[in-house]
Amino acid sequence: MHIKTFTITNKLGFHARPAAELVKTVASFKSEINLIFNGKKSDTRSLIAILSSGIVGGSTFDVQANGEDEIEAMLAVSELINRLGGEH
Repeated sequence: MHIKTFTITNKLGFHARPAAELVKTVASFKSEINLIFNGKKSDTRSLIAILSSGIVGGSTFDVQANGEDEIEAMLAVSELINRLGGEH
């Protein structure tokens, strides 16, 4: 299991476009990949789960990947989040 912490610097946080990009990115991986924010785990394969997670600009959250391709999955998710306005 891999866990990485991010802070969203984009003032809009995880709105529809970046959330959709995240869902699309994780679709190619077999691992379970979740966002963890304020004690709540959100499945990254669900657009509704990501949007309802409440991650706004300035929020710090974790991404957890668990499975056979977790390293590759975490790298892809990290790249995406950093490109969309996150830093770790």
